[in-house]
Amino acid sequence: MATRKAADPAKKPAATSAAKATKATGRPRRARDSLSREIIVAAADRVVEREGLDRLTFQSIGEELGAHPTSIYRHFRDKDELLLALIDTLRARSYSGGMVATDDWLADLRAQAHLIHDHYMRYPEFALQMALRRPTDFSSMEFSIGALRRGGYDREQAALYARALGQLIRSASSIQAALTAIPAEVQDADELTWQMDRRRLDPEEYPEIAWAGEALPGIRDPRAWETALDLLLESIERHAPGV
Repeated sequence: MATRKAADPAKKPAATSAAKATKATGRPRRARDSLSREIIVAAADRVVEREGLDRLTFQSIGEELGAHPTSIYRHFRDKDELLLALIDTLRARSYSGGMVATDDWLADLRAQAHLIHDHYMRYPEFALQMALRRPTDFSSMEFSIGALRRGGYDREQAALYARALGQLIRSASSIQAALTAIPAEVQDADELTWQMDRRRLDPEEYPEIAWAGEALPGIRDPRAWETALDLLLESIERHAPGV
């Protein structure tokens, strides 16, 4: 009579680990080969939107997808690489179809500036990371140079002005976006403290601030951004060879 070979206790059925994962998370474990970079980035986007950038980890993404965190390493080397991919996705979402050249080159630059600024304000938690140059920046640079060429600038001027314009717009947008990423109650307290400290300044030590008085805009006043953009574009227009 043939004898049945005893099961090796060290070898557990494949379904056991999946069953345990299902029991632990309350949902079935995702199939091993069902992940992709796009699926992972979309899950990271949901985690950040719901819980904030500080809570974005491979563990939290794995829980979002019903997958083991180590499976994410098959698609992304580390969190930094994942963040850059996420930033590319967010930029493509914000800029898609937004930069369209018209017969008004200066209006095109203004529209582009607002597009970039709105993108920063839409994703304020990424303000610092968005300072890194990415492949999606090339389309923005292409648009800027084209507008400046239509304004009559030569190659050297158009290239330099496009770079300066991009850096100034992004730096101003980054500062404003970073402020909005702070909890609202902290923003309110900071604004109140700033106003109170300003009113207590010695007018003899700070005579110009005393003269400006209540006309001095608050830290979050949106007119500061709009005025800075107006001054920048007015200067570009005034120096344009084609004008």
